[in-house]
Amino acid sequence: MQDTVAVAAVTFDRPDDVRILLAALAAQSHPLQSVTLVDSGTTPVRDVAHAAGSGVNYVRSLANLGGAGGFSLAILSAIASGARWVWIMDDDAHPEDPNTLAALLRAANERSLDVVVPLIVAPGQPRKLSFPFRLHGHLTHERDEVEPLGFIPDVAQFFNGALVRSDVFFRVGLPDLRLFIRGDETDFMMRLRAAKIPFGTVTSVALSHPPGWAEVQHVLGDRLHVLVPETDFKRFYYYRNRGHLMRKHRRLRSLLADAVGYPLYFARTRDPKGLLRWAAAYTAGVRGTKFGPPRDQGF
Repeated sequence: MQDTVAVAAVTFDRPDDVRILLAALAAQSHPLQSVTLVDSGTTPVRDVAHAAGSGVNYVRSLANLGGAGGFSLAILSAIASGARWVWIMDDDAHPEDPNTLAALLRAANERSLDVVVPLIVAPGQPRKLSFPFRLHGHLTHERDEVEPLGFIPDVAQFFNGALVRSDVFFRVGLPDLRLFIRGDETDFMMRLRAAKIPFGTVTSVALSHPPGWAEVQHVLGDRLHVLVPETDFKRFYYYRNRGHLMRKHRRLRSLLADAVGYPLYFARTRDPKGLLRWAAAYTAGVRGTKFGPPRDQGF
C-alpha cells in the first residue's frame, strides 16, 4: 500500500497563519491526498481555503469544538479519504521545509513506527525549541542539543506535525473531546504507550510553532518546573485536565511534582488566590467534575 497522506488541520480566527500553513503544505515534496481544514472561528476562512485549491476540504463548525474536538473531526475526515497516514496540523504551525513530510515517512518506514513527530521550533529562531525536552535530567530548549540524537523514542509533543497511521486511531481512539484544550495531547500519548504503539520524535526535521516559553516556571532550578498558562481560560483547562489525566493514567510522579511545584510557585509569587484556583480546578479533574461546554465553566 502506498504512503498516501491526508492532512487534518484546525483553525480558529487565524487567516494569515492558515495561508502560510496551506502554502507550506502545497510545497511538500511528497504529495498530499487531501487537506481537511476544520474552522471553528468567529470569522470563517472559507475564502482562504478555497484559494488554496481543490485539494482542501473546508469544514465549517458553528460550534467551537476546541482543539480536541476540531482535531477529531478533521482526523475522521482524513481517515475517510482512505489515506494510509494522517498528518495533524494546528493553524499556527507549518513545516519548516518542503522535505519535512518525506523525511517523517522515511523515518517511520525505516524504524517500523506507527507515529512520528518532528521537532517544534520557534518562528524566526529555528535553533530554539518551542517546547523543551528533558535530557540527562535537565530541560533544554536548544535544538543543537537534541538534533544529533536523530530519534527520541516514546516521547513526542503532540499534535503539531504528528504523522499517524490511520489504523492507530482504531486502536487508541480520537482526541478526547471532553478535554477541549490542553491535555488532549498528553492523553493521546499516554494511550499510545498503554497500547504499546511505537512512536517518537524525529530530530532531523521540524515544524515552526509559537513557543510556550512564558508558561514555564522553574521552582527548583531546572529540576522541577510547573506550567502556568497566560489566561484564566487556559489555566482552568490545563489544571483541570492535568488532574483528570493524573487519575486516569495513574501518573503518581505527576501528582508528586504538582503537589510540590504549584504550592511553591504560588508561595513565591504571593498569590494565594491563584493557589486556590489551581487546587479547585485540579481536584475537579481528579473527581471527574466540571466537564462540559465552556459556557458551563463560566467562560
